[in-house]
Amino acid sequence: MYKKQLRFQKIACLLAIIAAAVCFVYSLGVITDIYDALYTTMRNPNDLTDTKVQGSIIYYDMQDFNKSFVNASIVLILLSCLLFLTNTQVRRKYYIGNYVAIGLYSAGAVALSVWSHMQIQGFAVQYRTTVDFEALKEYSDRWNTLYTESTFWLDLHYLVGGLCLLAVAALIVSMVWKIVLMRAEKKLIEEGKEALV
Repeated sequence: MYKKQLRFQKIACLLAIIAAAVCFVYSLGVITDIYDALYTTMRNPNDLTDTKVQGSIIYYDMQDFNKSFVNASIVLILLSCLLFLTNTQVRRKYYIGNYVAIGLYSAGAVALSVWSHMQIQGFAVQYRTTVDFEALKEYSDRWNTLYTESTFWLDLHYLVGGLCLLAVAALIVSMVWKIVLMRAEKKLIEEGKEALV
């Protein structure tokens, strides 16, 4: 039974670091389409109201969020590395450091998923409702820039956040399974000691 649990906890830890890495890569590219479509429509960065396409200010509105999202993703990668520094992926018996590492990663991944969902969902709505797509189409045809009404890259956050939450679920299941096995092993040892007395 321990072999299956050890295999599962290794998979859970690998999933945690993969989810953090995917989150980081996604944070780097989340506004690529918005940049390609809208950045050049704002000819004067000192006056954000001077634009060829109404609503293009969303690109600047997303900058602070995007910086925070990249930084938070880096923190999540560091927290996933903490799982490996405490040997959570191979340890037969968990110690306080393992529980702390799992707790910190889980809290960080859930917080990042919820926070980014709220932010990105708001920006997706802003993009769909405030951008003048007729003007964007005209601008795109004239200057050969990207024209898109799609919020695909923004909507992809559901998959990225879901992967983070799946990693958290796997870590928690692994931890609970480990606790059950450790208690069962302790009980067997105690019964063996009692039988010897």
